[in-house]
Amino acid sequence: MTNKINISSLVRPNILNLTPYRSARDDFDSGILLDANENALGAPFEDDLELNRYPMPYQEELRSRIADFREVDSENVFVGVGSDEAIDLLFRIFCQPGKDRVLITPPTYGMYKVSAAINDIEVDQVLLTSDFQLQVVQTLEAVTEQTKLIFLCSPNNPTGNSLKPEDILAIADGFRGIVVLDEAYIDFAEQPSFAKEIIQRNNLVILQTMSKSFGLAGIRLGIALADPEIISYMMKVKAPYNVNKLTSKTALKGFSYVNAMKAKVEQIKSEREKVVGKLKSISQIEKVFPTDSNFLIFRINNALDIYKKIAEKGVVIRYRGNEPHCENCLRLTIGTPEENERFFNALETVLTHP
Repeated sequence: MTNKINISSLVRPNILNLTPYRSARDDFDSGILLDANENALGAPFEDDLELNRYPMPYQEELRSRIADFREVDSENVFVGVGSDEAIDLLFRIFCQPGKDRVLITPPTYGMYKVSAAINDIEVDQVLLTSDFQLQVVQTLEAVTEQTKLIFLCSPNNPTGNSLKPEDILAIADGFRGIVVLDEAYIDFAEQPSFAKEIIQRNNLVILQTMSKSFGLAGIRLGIALADPEIISYMMKVKAPYNVNKLTSKTALKGFSYVNAMKAKVEQIKSEREKVVGKLKSISQIEKVFPTDSNFLIFRINNALDIYKKIAEKGVVIRYRGNEPHCENCLRLTIGTPEENERFFNALETVLTHP
């Protein structure tokens, strides 16, 4: 099945009519550059990147490498300052402040609601089921004429599990707006990326990042994969030089080490299985939830108190008990074997000496 919608009919009129800022590098990128008011003498230290010059605004080389990796075309790729920039741009492109609405499926990534609030957009919610899967019928029934975006997260944060592929596609096919599928943790999952689905469904936007599987959270490189028309609007609205040269160079280097990245992902998955097994052997833990991510959640009595006491022993995890269906749940990122051992030692001490 395919779902092709009229993208431009969803775009805010002011964005349709926007004349984007033309940067100095839109016309020329070589020669004696006296057009951008840059410091011609350069940085005050030794610099091999020409950091006195602005970066290329469209990041063609990086987008091409990402496209090859995800088996799409360069025109399907947007890069920005973390996934958060892409999320914010989608609000600004498709949602009229004070008028339009978006829909989320808690428990889910908290930035969707924050970005909605910043952009003065109302948020509707349809909870996931108790085993953290989509309620497809209820989700589509919650759509109104003002609903422009539906945010889904798979593997889901904070729960770690993948959503059922057929449910994701059912929502994408049943909604005449934009479905944003956040795949920040996709490389840890057995389920493949939905990247190729953007060819059949022009209302599907895939969010990815180099923060997780590539281990490059510090460079803040986010990725959106979508129909070229959506990408064109994102390129139109973004800041002219949103991705800096240092980030771009490091990201490109990351794609030269894909095999090493995949090997580390396998190490994390192997360690994850050991952590799951050990957690399940602890009698006080009520449940360890299935995960396709580099983290998991587990349920234990007095979770908030345990979270605080473990932190006092120098091991910081995350309390998630205030999320729907996550009562008394703690979220644990899979660390190195040594870090995981420290966690279990701290947990054992807290449980045996409450």
